[in-house]
Amino acid sequence: MKSVSALNHIHKIGLFGNHKNKNEENLLKVSEIKNLLIVQIVQYKNSTVSFENIDIDSLKLKNEPLSVVSSNDTRILWNGPKNWLLISTKKDLLKNILEVFIETDFAVTDLSHSRAIIEIEGQDTKEVLKKGCPFNFDILKKNNSINSTYNGIAFSVDVIDDNPNKIRIFALRSFGESLYHSITDASLEFGFKAI
Repeated sequence: MKSVSALNHIHKIGLFGNHKNKNEENLLKVSEIKNLLIVQIVQYKNSTVSFENIDIDSLKLKNEPLSVVSSNDTRILWNGPKNWLLISTKKDLLKNILEVFIETDFAVTDLSHSRAIIEIEGQDTKEVLKKGCPFNFDILKKNNSINSTYNGIAFSVDVIDDNPNKIRIFALRSFGESLYHSITDASLEFGFKAI
């Protein structure tokens, strides 16, 4: 069975918005990210296990607001107190996660097919996000993450890099198309390249 991406029918490749007479390299780049493992890990309140000693793909969990720990293949976003979102290109990592996180202490949920992922890259990325979200994006740096809303749609933001700005946005699959339209509409002013 072949999986269909959340934005399969609406993400079209090309140049859009105010792109005339601009160098293509300076335009925003908007893309859909597919085929990632996305796992939510939550430690139960009554659990006494220390999560600091747990190692996933050579990464340790951090219980600090806005924090992201990362390697080349895996990123772990702080999602709330004792609540993390693991994103990885290694699909087989799920087996290891289920072995490491004992079900009496942790809830582990595979969210891989329930999320739409949009990546925006370029100098005006934060300006696009400011148009629909009340958060002060100027304080976010590389390896920070937040949960908020964009034009009323709940989403998570993961700052991959800040030179140039490269941000991944995660939303429920059912809201993916609406979020994509909101993001691309906000990007028209700057001109963008859908890749």
